[in-house]
Amino acid sequence: MQATIVQDDIKHYPVLLKEIVSVITPQHGGTFIDCTFGQGGYTKEILKYKNTKVLGLDRDIDSKKKAKQIENQFPDRFQFKNLRFSKLNNLKLKNENIKGIVFDLGYSFVQIKDPNKGLSFNSKGELNMMMGLNEFSADQVINKLEKHELEKILNYFGDESDAKIISKNIIKFRETKKINTQDLVSIIERSKRKKNFKVHIATKTFQALRIFVNKEISELIYGLINSAKILKKNGVLAVITFHSLEDKIVKYFFKNLSENKSVSRYEPKIEQKPLSFLMPQKKPITPSDQEIIKNQPSRSAKLRYVIKNNDSYEIETDIEKKFSNFLEIEKLGSKL
Repeated sequence: MQATIVQDDIKHYPVLLKEIVSVITPQHGGTFIDCTFGQGGYTKEILKYKNTKVLGLDRDIDSKKKAKQIENQFPDRFQFKNLRFSKLNNLKLKNENIKGIVFDLGYSFVQIKDPNKGLSFNSKGELNMMMGLNEFSADQVINKLEKHELEKILNYFGDESDAKIISKNIIKFRETKKINTQDLVSIIERSKRKKNFKVHIATKTFQALRIFVNKEISELIYGLINSAKILKKNGVLAVITFHSLEDKIVKYFFKNLSENKSVSRYEPKIEQKPLSFLMPQKKPITPSDQEIIKNQPSRSAKLRYVIKNNDSYEIETDIEKKFSNFLEIEKLGSKL
């Protein structure tokens, strides 16, 4: 196995850090869940306030090294679990006083530059993209799934306009050779009809594969549902997204929980149930110009949040039905 050559001292910038702290208000104390622990940026900031505790989750086992450092510093106030955040319900947190749950759905610079993860189109060798606790890799997806299946993945998860021809050329290429990262980039370059020099030509395809390999859609949906259940009254659920599909899901879920369904004026009036959550502002919070200058990848970040209105564990949402087509495409992975 090739050794990871990522430096430990690479600067990591937690996106919208001040805004997250302003929203979840750790100065009032309480227990918080950092669902995407990563390099521990949000966790360390929360733990600066004495009456706080943090449970950090991350599917990437490489995060455990940074987590261990924080555990040594705050043995009674911090705990780390190598767990996918969709499995929050396995932690038996129903009776905990959870005051805030944070999701940062982006990938850190450290992860992107890790050659073993193969998230970047600049990586060399075998396709991977597994972030941890996976069932299959990008290598299996590209080299085993059928043309129409690949086309669906690229189209729905990457919004790739040339999904059909890229999928066709993948199938043709692999008849003679197993496809690696460089091969895939080359195939995409030959397949694209229009070149956009502002964005790397392989960006959408690699995004689609990463989402599919890590089941990011179902992870997000069930992570949101389980988070909404375990929060206590006045608890805050805050999510930072980086691409339109993620933001669409979060926006719909928050609206679904914080607004009454519209009823036709011709239908009999029915008593509306109390809302599960309140959404203080409909528009997302975005990074300042100063933050974007310091950390360019933050430019696409959007922060949305809601505040729980009761202590009920049960919530009503149709988010699974709304995004059922994406969940069905994810099931193609069961063939691998």
